[in-house]
Amino acid sequence: MQLFDRFNLGHGFRKYFEIHPALDETLRDEVYRIRHEVYCEELGFEPVRPDRRESDEYDAQSLHCLLRTSSAPHEPVGCTRLVLARPGDPQELLPFERTCARSLKRSIVDPARLPRDRIAEVSRLAVRSRFRRRRADQVDRTPIHDEDFGGSIVHPRFPYIPIGLYLGAIALAARSGVETLFVLTEPRLASHFAKLGVAVTQIGDPVEHRGTRIPSMMDVQSIIKGMRFLVKPMWRVIREEIEADYERRAGGAWLSDR
Repeated sequence: MQLFDRFNLGHGFRKYFEIHPALDETLRDEVYRIRHEVYCEELGFEPVRPDRRESDEYDAQSLHCLLRTSSAPHEPVGCTRLVLARPGDPQELLPFERTCARSLKRSIVDPARLPRDRIAEVSRLAVRSRFRRRRADQVDRTPIHDEDFGGSIVHPRFPYIPIGLYLGAIALAARSGVETLFVLTEPRLASHFAKLGVAVTQIGDPVEHRGTRIPSMMDVQSIIKGMRFLVKPMWRVIREEIEADYERRAGGAWLSDR
């Protein structure tokens, strides 16, 4: 069991974390409070608000993902969201379409020409400071580093938290029929995603948006099919946990603090 614990990322993830779609107001409140803690209080990207909840106009059309510790009291760890387009309003843009209006290379992809109900954007990924592993991470809201993919056979390392949140967003996208995901990433993230078997295509020039960001896109089914063997057990756990929450909600047995 000790060897299994070390090398099965699914078991390792489940041992320490649980992931949920934020299907009720209680969980969405936790999401907004994490975002306020990171984006407003720590990084100063948004103004501090009296209710300590960071939200914007896109939240109403978003699916939210919440990561907690698996043991009681199930402490909030991090969050992200999947911003869905509005199929009935093709003029309504996703956040990146506004930010990158002048930098997108529409010869690669023109989001405006894609079926609006098949695209979405991953955004607002945030990890609480106390769950970042290095002191240098305290100013990095989504810490992933080259050394996270190193380690030895005896002491492997893996960035469970940010990768878990991205996989959660992918699971929400897949079950919602989304085919293409867009994201504004830090330049280093593309190479890190490649280590997981995720192909990330740059679709425009870098922009200045809370630091240098690159507009990119990913194909949901290609991500799932091309996922590295090492990551697949973690993907299965995350997908199962998210589906279980939707099933509980459909069956009338949804409890946000079970």
